[in-house]
Amino acid sequence: MSGFLETGLLSPVTAGTVAEGELTDAAWLQAMLDAEVALAAAQADIGVLPRDAADVIAKAAAAHDIDARTVALSARETANPVVGLIKELTRVVGEIDPRAADYVHRGSTSQDILDTGAMILAKRVLELVATDLGYVGEALADLAAEHCGTVMAARTLAVQAVPTTFGLKASGWRELVLDARARVLAVADALPVSLGGAAGTLAGYLEYAGPEGADPGAFVEKLNAAFARRTGLAESGLPWHALRAPIADIGSTTAFVAGALGKFAVDVLTLSRTEIAELAEPAPPGRGISSAMPHKRNPVLATMIRSAALQVPALSVILTQSLLSEDERSAGGWHAEWLALRECLRLTGGAAQTAVDLSRGLQVRPERMSDNLALLGGQPSAERLSAALTPRLGKGPAKSVVSAVVDHAVTAGLSLRDASAAHPEIAACLSRAEIDELLNPKTYVGAAGQLVEAAITRLI
Repeated sequence: MSGFLETGLLSPVTAGTVAEGELTDAAWLQAMLDAEVALAAAQADIGVLPRDAADVIAKAAAAHDIDARTVALSARETANPVVGLIKELTRVVGEIDPRAADYVHRGSTSQDILDTGAMILAKRVLELVATDLGYVGEALADLAAEHCGTVMAARTLAVQAVPTTFGLKASGWRELVLDARARVLAVADALPVSLGGAAGTLAGYLEYAGPEGADPGAFVEKLNAAFARRTGLAESGLPWHALRAPIADIGSTTAFVAGALGKFAVDVLTLSRTEIAELAEPAPPGRGISSAMPHKRNPVLATMIRSAALQVPALSVILTQSLLSEDERSAGGWHAEWLALRECLRLTGGAAQTAVDLSRGLQVRPERMSDNLALLGGQPSAERLSAALTPRLGKGPAKSVVSAVVDHAVTAGLSLRDASAAHPEIAACLSRAEIDELLNPKTYVGAAGQLVEAAITRLI
């Protein structure tokens, strides 16, 4: 058996996705090593660490034999994995060049390395999410344009309301997806390096800087800029060991993304019900099969997306609560972030990748939409009939007449068209042809077409 290895067995929405691969224990370990490499290189860039030592550290981090499980077990004694990792990295560096070993982790602290590594991975995954959201937006724009005039029943409080178009529904999904993408990009671009030293004063960095640290403000500015350049992250303002805005931002953003994709998934699940059947997922051979029922083809893509959307907001609360970090570093609060952060990123990345497949292969059934809309015999357009009668009868009386006719149609099993044509007050105001036109759902979709056209011009 694989023992301690996490295989994704209980998380199908993430299993095998790019985001999962970017967030393994090995990837986290390497990201922390990358942070150490970038820090040494940055210190070399500003002249406070020998370039050859920085090169040896980079060589050791690229070709190491450090075992993640060993590092993890050592964290039982230190409450974080960086201490054990630095010990192992120092060993590997010393095997290459003993003189370079003294320059590993010089002036730094565990939180600088773990937080910077986390930001490197978060930026990488959020950029993947943004790319996938762009693909989803493109696919939904195509659906919206193709079905701009495809009439279907709008549903409010679970029952048919008035006619709408599938194009407008798809445009709404896309609007949320584009909003989510904009938030992801904004957060990804702002993720900072962590540079604070033992307690946020950078005293250790300055102490090892020697004469280069004579002007603390200038030194910190140079080191911050060099570290950011080496990692591809943003420069930090104040040290943020206990100012957890970047973590909270990731939490709230992943929750929004998961929710936006979840709205898409929930609608697909509803409209895929056997009794509705207006949509269907792409179903290549083997997808959606049941272990017991040969006839079943379950909507698995939407199901997986929804599962992520139900989990991420709850996990993001842990990240938001990290803002309540006490003192200059939190005991337990910082530590509680790590798994929640990984799961928020992994689930959101898995949901976004899954949504690409769903949006690109979604099957739309206009004929079923039309059939379902016809079930109520014109009732979804009753609002329009009432509006047409208002100039003759007054608003209140017109609504009362139409409500009574609707009740009669339901009780007698008539279409609203037939019940309206037989009602004396309505027949005195409107011809049968006018009633038929008023109750035609295809001509009562308001500004749906214009709304779709305006929405799909919004660029990815």
